[in-house]
Amino acid sequence: MSRKFFDQMQEFAVNNGGSGLGYIQFTDGLAKGPIAKHLNEEQVNALRSKIGAGDNDAIFFVSDFAEAAAKLAGKVLTHVANELKLIDEKQFAFCWVIDFPYFEKDEETGKIGFFHNPFSMPKGGLAALENAATKEELLQITAYQYDIVCNGVELSSGAIRNHQPELMYKAFALAGYDKAAVDEEFGGMIRAFKYGAPPHGGIAPGIDRMVMLLAGTDNIREVIAFPLNQQAEDLLMSAPSRVKEEQLRELNIMLTSKAKEALEDK
Repeated sequence: MSRKFFDQMQEFAVNNGGSGLGYIQFTDGLAKGPIAKHLNEEQVNALRSKIGAGDNDAIFFVSDFAEAAAKLAGKVLTHVANELKLIDEKQFAFCWVIDFPYFEKDEETGKIGFFHNPFSMPKGGLAALENAATKEELLQITAYQYDIVCNGVELSSGAIRNHQPELMYKAFALAGYDKAAVDEEFGGMIRAFKYGAPPHGGIAPGIDRMVMLLAGTDNIREVIAFPLNQQAEDLLMSAPSRVKEEQLRELNIMLTSKAKEALEDK
């Protein structure tokens, strides 16, 4: 590909939140590009061997915190595939994503928090949380969470849920929440679990996303009956509409002067 192609890839990365995009281009046995000039021949050959790159291949590099780098690299990967017509649009390729981390570490504060869903069951149960002696060991714990993806689109997300109060207290304690905070925020769930709950889980299919794939569009609003615009308005149904004064009185709601002015402007 021409230099213009790689410049456009750099621009794409920046427009998607990256600071840039490094690359090495292999042509006629030579390594070219901004990264290549900083590597000696031995390093280039080691990289080629590890990646399996040959002539007319290119390697792209993203530098950032792990999660941000992975997201940007995924966008770049898809963009390259689309630009080079490498995706078979007549195929439905399915993939199960499993073994989500249960915890994650905040890159700025270093504190432990929940990666995805705090109400999922960690693999190994309560023992796994109690036996983890360090943050690194906590970060190795995975959860019974799973997604099914088709052509890069998440169709369904699910999990086996935690149903044990003592496990929930322990998990939230590791994330910095004491027992009183858990009782206040999730009291209904904790009380229900204390009466006894069987192991349970499930998965929620996104029918609209399936229809989107079948319709051959990458915009979910094209297949939703009443799509919202960027202001969260349904133009077909003229919603949301103005609330009547008697409806506000019925619910004991009083509008601020600023809210009243906004309504009058409309």
